[in-house]
Amino acid sequence: MRNVEINMYNQEDSIVAISTPPGSGGIAVIRVSGSSAISIVDQIFQVKVGLLQAESHKAYWGKIVAPSQNTNKKVEFLDEVIVTLFRAPKSYTREDVVEISCHGGQFISHRILELVAERGARLAQPGEFTLRAFLSGRLDLSQAEAVADLIRAKTELSFKSALSQFQGAFSRQVKEIRQSLIEICSLLELELDFAEEDVEFVDRSEVEKKLRKTIDDIEIFLSTYERGKILREGAKLVIVGKPNVGKSSLLNALLKEERAIVTEIAGTTRDILEEQLDIRGVLFRVVDTAGIRESTYKIEQEGVLRTMKQIENADIVLFVFDGSEPFNKQDVELIKQIFTLRKQTGVIKNGFVGAINKIDLEVKLTRDELRKQFGNYPLVEISAKEHLGFRQLEELLIKFVLGNETFAQDEPLVTSIRQRQSLLVALESLNTASSSLIQGFSSEFLAVDLRAALDHLGEIIGEVTTEDILGNIFSKFCIGK
Repeated sequence: MRNVEINMYNQEDSIVAISTPPGSGGIAVIRVSGSSAISIVDQIFQVKVGLLQAESHKAYWGKIVAPSQNTNKKVEFLDEVIVTLFRAPKSYTREDVVEISCHGGQFISHRILELVAERGARLAQPGEFTLRAFLSGRLDLSQAEAVADLIRAKTELSFKSALSQFQGAFSRQVKEIRQSLIEICSLLELELDFAEEDVEFVDRSEVEKKLRKTIDDIEIFLSTYERGKILREGAKLVIVGKPNVGKSSLLNALLKEERAIVTEIAGTTRDILEEQLDIRGVLFRVVDTAGIRESTYKIEQEGVLRTMKQIENADIVLFVFDGSEPFNKQDVELIKQIFTLRKQTGVIKNGFVGAINKIDLEVKLTRDELRKQFGNYPLVEISAKEHLGFRQLEELLIKFVLGNETFAQDEPLVTSIRQRQSLLVALESLNTASSSLIQGFSSEFLAVDLRAALDHLGEIIGEVTTEDILGNIFSKFCIGK
């Protein structure tokens, strides 16, 4: 059991929840976990061999029965089900677990849920099954977070990223760093016990070398956050440009469906339209925006304001230019306005991509003209109408997310703000320790900072945690997981 006190739920209770999504389907699964799970289900499950004597990791066909309202019968038949039994500790929670697979109607699944609850099981809270898996040592905290990411994954790469974390690629790296710090701390604290004898148990140059390597490792970790976050949540791609340059046509072409209204009238798009797009396993949240220009119409002005808000927190800003018209002052002002906005909002990585649209017509806008204002940001020539140049556009977008490397499934990535924050604070403590070492401070000062770094690294995998942290993480899970 983890060395942490949790009072938010009573861990002695047996818990129950419907683990399949709400609504009608082929089957529904009711999951029960706890020391009384088997005996509770045994009371409502008719089978040749009672569950109390049944073997673990086997499925049993039988009938669910309930108390009968008919005085001539003790019980009434509800449904034919398959019950799967997992005896502790070889289960997801390391407790006794029983899963009832019944027909997927809403009434019958909820009726069985009620029967289990009436016999002593408590309705599970969001994420409580996975919380128990964490508390029993079945998973560490970063692996537990990955369970939710696996469920939410919408593309192949987001799934592989979550699977890598679930399998412990990230945890192993954190544990290696912690182990290295623990060894240094142990020697430094041993020195403190013999401070009066002026005994040095560890070479200061060796400590400095190990500290520098640990700092470098954490900085490399932190550099993966943007990529990990995008793989987890998707990249926000905001399409911008003057009115009538083909932004909505581009969105429709990317989605391969007529999602946005397209007309020859400038200013047709007045509001924000967001859709999800899977490009080679990477999720993009594509936002079509109102054309940016000066306008006296209040509705269009509001549309432009909303566009600017979307640009502020975009991962990638995709400029669309009308290749059938010469480059003009309005194009120049648009580029300057958005570049300035991004700089003012403190965006470090300016993810700008330019697309010269309408190349199916006579092209009057050249790359050389555009380069003078757009700089060295990537450019591609496309036709949203004829679907030309889209392969090159997709390659640019993928390169922005993954860089020049392909995604390796076992690559550890920082994927959550919680992990990133803990790494940043740990890094700060290690930099302080490194500075103290260089200045010749005593082992006592070094040990304090190294212990602080250890605690913050421990927060990532749950070696050190609080009820507030756990409540925040597991409350975001779906019920039944």
